[in-house]
Amino acid sequence: MIVSGHDPRPAEDKRLPFDEAAFGATALETLLPGILSLHHNGGAPLLPLLKAVTQRPAELLGLPQGRLAKGAPADLILVDLGKPYRLDSEKLLSKSKNSPFDEKLLQGMVQRTFVGGKTVYPS
Repeated sequence: MIVSGHDPRPAEDKRLPFDEAAFGATALETLLPGILSLHHNGGAPLLPLLKAVTQRPAELLGLPQGRLAKGAPADLILVDLGKPYRLDSEKLLSKSKNSPFDEKLLQGMVQRTFVGGKTVYPS
């Protein structure tokens, strides 16, 4: 199972000497490109990575999401797996803007998100 560990912290809690800085970073928005980097760099096949971040967590929690099946919630994302972009943490939607991927070249961008079959991103 792969999860984001999303635990955003304000900049003033992070701009301290390393051993004094608060744990945590914005991770939800960088989860997909983070796991896709494993695939693009040849470290892991795509389908097991996607299962580890979708189907497996839902199974462990007993939720109907995380799969494409008749009667399952239509919670989906449309992704351009190869779209490159440079992360600008100031453009993240999270309240916190600290990310270990700031200014890194990433690959894979969500184009559309559906929850219950309805588009929620872009809204």
